[in-house]
Amino acid sequence: MREILPVLNGWYAAGVPFGLATVVAVSRSTPRDPGAAMAVGPDNEVVGSVSGGCVEGAVFELAREVVADGAARLETFGYSDDAFAVGLTCGGEITLLVRAVTPGRDPSFGAVAESVAAGEPVTVATVTDGPAPRGATLAVWPDRTSGTLGTEGLDAAVTADARGELALGVTGVRHYGPRGQRREDAVPVFLHSFAPPPRMLVFGAIDYAAAVARVGDFLGYRVTVCDARPAFATPKRFPPGVEVVVEWPHRYLRDTDTDDRTAICVLTHDPKFDVPLLEAALRRPAAYIGAMGSRRTHDERRARLVEAGLTDGELARLRSPVGLDLGARTPEEVAVSVAAEIVALRWGGSGAPLTGTAGAIHRAR
Repeated sequence: MREILPVLNGWYAAGVPFGLATVVAVSRSTPRDPGAAMAVGPDNEVVGSVSGGCVEGAVFELAREVVADGAARLETFGYSDDAFAVGLTCGGEITLLVRAVTPGRDPSFGAVAESVAAGEPVTVATVTDGPAPRGATLAVWPDRTSGTLGTEGLDAAVTADARGELALGVTGVRHYGPRGQRREDAVPVFLHSFAPPPRMLVFGAIDYAAAVARVGDFLGYRVTVCDARPAFATPKRFPPGVEVVVEWPHRYLRDTDTDDRTAICVLTHDPKFDVPLLEAALRRPAAYIGAMGSRRTHDERRARLVEAGLTDGELARLRSPVGLDLGARTPEEVAVSVAAEIVALRWGGSGAPLTGTAGAIHRAR
């Protein structure tokens, strides 16, 4: 959804209604996660995807229908071996909520899109089934709400849960009673959390850093490049939208918040920069900490970190030499190698060729 919001907000600002299909539940092997979306707008323009192509034709028709009659639909698609049936070829199952977004009737949509663009956290809660109005939405920010799901009790219960989920960046379905009763499950509500994008901190403004920053931006990270050398840390050397900071790396990291989604890429391979930096990085929250350098550089760096007092547990978090073994040589190839390792670590992938593995391609969430 995040990727197509700028287009959707353009339609909304122009006063054009559109059909929006959102993945609200999945099971087994599926190509897209909950929150993936596809929309059909003016002149039958299509943006986004909910299945990678398997059911998009059927969803296109559903989206046009909901715009025409205003009635939201809940549809499930699974595997079918009928050559003429609509279904997923991967063997999984997805459930979609398809609803119309109509300017004037959905007053919170524009505000949600603006918050997402500005990096402000917001959760959109949508009724998917049950006695409450299907497709009713409630937007929840840390300090305010907009819209209603039908009753004050349901709004209050969902608001409390949405704020808790928003802090964790969690998206999924929760169940309630018609008035928000937590021991009932008549009303399923899809909570779509738009947490600020995760951060990628790239240290060392070398040519490899520009390539890593570019692929980090492509993956949806908010990227910052930091180097103590002003001649290298200049914005013109990096993609638009990448923040460039001139500061000693360990000092910058000391004053910067990180969390369990943050990726830290240390590309300096200079002891005076990377040893104090890694000493700080390995003692704070982060999803990924990688350091560039040869195996000899790694051994020397590790010995210095041991001298600095880091434990075996702390050192085990370090991915060094950085990246997967792809035989990469150019900065762009190395960036792909680093990105591949980050993705594999996030989802528990092996990094092995899929032709040599068995079982589901898309691992359990």
